[in-house]
Amino acid sequence: MSENTDVLIIGAGPIGLACGIAAQDAGLSHTIIDKGCLVNSIYNYPHNMTFFSTSDRLEIGRVPFISHNPKPTRPEALEYYRRVATSRQLNTRLYENVLEVKKDHETFVVNTSKQSYSARAIIIATGFYDLPYLLNIPGEELPKVKHYYDEPHPYFDMRVAVVGAANSSVDVALETFRKGAKEVVMVVREKEINPRVKYWVRPDIENRINEGSIKAYFESQITRIEEKSIDVRTPEGDITLPNDFVLAMTGYQPDFTFLKKVGINIGSDEYMTPEYDEHTMETNVENVYLAGVICGGLKTNAWFIENSRVHADMIVNDLRTKIR
Repeated sequence: MSENTDVLIIGAGPIGLACGIAAQDAGLSHTIIDKGCLVNSIYNYPHNMTFFSTSDRLEIGRVPFISHNPKPTRPEALEYYRRVATSRQLNTRLYENVLEVKKDHETFVVNTSKQSYSARAIIIATGFYDLPYLLNIPGEELPKVKHYYDEPHPYFDMRVAVVGAANSSVDVALETFRKGAKEVVMVVREKEINPRVKYWVRPDIENRINEGSIKAYFESQITRIEEKSIDVRTPEGDITLPNDFVLAMTGYQPDFTFLKKVGINIGSDEYMTPEYDEHTMETNVENVYLAGVICGGLKTNAWFIENSRVHADMIVNDLRTKIR
């Protein structure tokens, strides 16, 4: 038997929760589905991560976010969004994977790994953190290869290779080095550390590289991963390095396959930007909306919690004229 709801929200991150609150305030029933836990992306951030934004910029639903630090930490954010979901009595369905979305006259039928839903409108707020860019090289399937980083302790006294040169890669290289990794090397496709690396961190990583504490191979790439070594192609030729772990901080991408299955047009621009109305957030599929970082396609630094919270009200203001 199908469960009926006015608005079905796919993604229980901060923006998905904000959409649920906006629907609730407008008198619309809502259901928020996520294949993982509440704010799953934040949960998968490094354990000691600190946000760039201040706590007031992460607030949703007029629930104050009080932090004990100038900028909130991951544990504080998890506590805050749990409190929001509880205090606003949001209708969340977690660890439930969306399998199919079909249009049935004026409604959508959404089949998940647990049950079926009937909804008047759908909001997709799935972010991008679930699909890492793969290296696509032999050995990438080995357990020693990690596309997510949580904490430095497992890498104590280990030889670590960090792939990439953006903020996450630099943070991982510095932290594993300072927490006792036997050797840290960075393998970077570009000629230098990414210019967008945080200005207060860039001198640190450059100094560690210059003094030889961290070895960096620029204009290089890993070509094969073995249990105890990696092959690296460098400008000076191919080399083999002893290695225990590969931390591939290569970034993440939206689930374009899912968007296409729903019928959403994907742009031919370099960022593969999904099609939506910038005033209402409605896609080319009637009554299907986008919210949050997924709106930027591959340009994952275009939208954040602080500048996409408004999507919730924009969407619900449009829905008010359609659902009565």
